[in-house]
Amino acid sequence: MVEKTPCRIVVLISGNGSNLQAIIDAIANNQISAKIVAVISNKAGAYGLVRATKANIATQVLSASDFSDRQQYDQALMACVDAYHPDLIVLAGFMRILSDDFVHHYLGKMFNIHPSLLPKYKGLDTHRRVLASGDKEHGATVHFVIPALDSGPIILQGKMPVLATDTEQQLAERVHEIEHRIYPQAIGWFAEGRLILSDNQVLMDHHPIPPQQQIYSQSGQLQDN
Repeated sequence: MVEKTPCRIVVLISGNGSNLQAIIDAIANNQISAKIVAVISNKAGAYGLVRATKANIATQVLSASDFSDRQQYDQALMACVDAYHPDLIVLAGFMRILSDDFVHHYLGKMFNIHPSLLPKYKGLDTHRRVLASGDKEHGATVHFVIPALDSGPIILQGKMPVLATDTEQQLAERVHEIEHRIYPQAIGWFAEGRLILSDNQVLMDHHPIPPQQQIYSQSGQLQDN
């Protein structure tokens, strides 16, 4: 029996890299059959680069200031990513809007995680907008990346209640806890070959996956919806 090669992952970051760390830990704990082959940042001071180095993962920095426009930057980033022959590209706090050419090049093999229950609150300041709207629920969404911002087909969402006493910072901290659980879960499905994007629809085990296949419970478990 031929042993399956672990899924090769390239992670793109811009900052602290807490989701990167969650993925590193899930791989180390054999929760995901995958290998992070590189971490690429557009910011030289991103702490996620330190996390990667501690885990003996190759790192590269590609600064936008070294390129004349977004198209040139994305072409260089594409070449950098392709050099590692990844099966999956994971956006983990990568604070750049990627060009359509870049997204199409990796269509069906690029994930993002967004701190809201999409399609609500695309873009920035999600926690502030949740509080301003008086929402009773908040959470995070893992989705395939398509050219339209934060609009790709949903793979997995994690929910939590919004408390009357919550501040933006408290919401952010609790949403991060959800992210650190659902992102490795979704990546694990992909790494197992169970998850594909087909005709702009997410299929798991050859069947359409509900937008909220599972929800994150307060007990810290992912449970069937």
